[in-house]
Amino acid sequence: MASQNNSIGYMLIEGSETQIRGAALVTDAKGFPLDFARTEPLRPDHLARILYGDSFAKYAKEKLILESLLDAVEIQPQLWICTDSDILEPLRADSKIKTVLLEESPHVPLEAAGHIETTAEPGVFFIQVNDNGAPFMAEFPNGTRPEEIQQTAACLAEAAQSMNILEPFTRLQKALNFLATGRS
Repeated sequence: MASQNNSIGYMLIEGSETQIRGAALVTDAKGFPLDFARTEPLRPDHLARILYGDSFAKYAKEKLILESLLDAVEIQPQLWICTDSDILEPLRADSKIKTVLLEESPHVPLEAAGHIETTAEPGVFFIQVNDNGAPFMAEFPNGTRPEEIQQTAACLAEAAQSMNILEPFTRLQKALNFLATGRS
């Protein structure tokens, strides 16, 4: 597996009790695609839903979809971004790469791009990625070292100079819909 400096990986896993699917996109720091992987929709039968109960979605996300996507991606990014708290810890553990869960926030802008502010919740920070607009709310896996949080903030601030950091998730969603329906 090749590694690409200044690349960002986006991991999207979505679904319901009847279907779960996922996709991964690795981009360069400008948002240009370098690698893409997806899974076929996983549709558990009635017996599997009975046997796994409430744990089916978590099992499918972590053990079937996530592991499959990580195996399929040929270019290892410098940073993985996800938007699903269920996969934050497993994504870090399985990939051994810096990982963050990012969400938009209504927080007032911080001092400057790359600035980090703590929140009341352990492992959750505000990260200002550009000089204007609200910072992102960033959740890190347990045990993330302070220097990794700083490196992640710097990576995001650098990429935000030439791309919208969360926009690749829209592309992944559209790609999955296109593959499922033939329409974008």
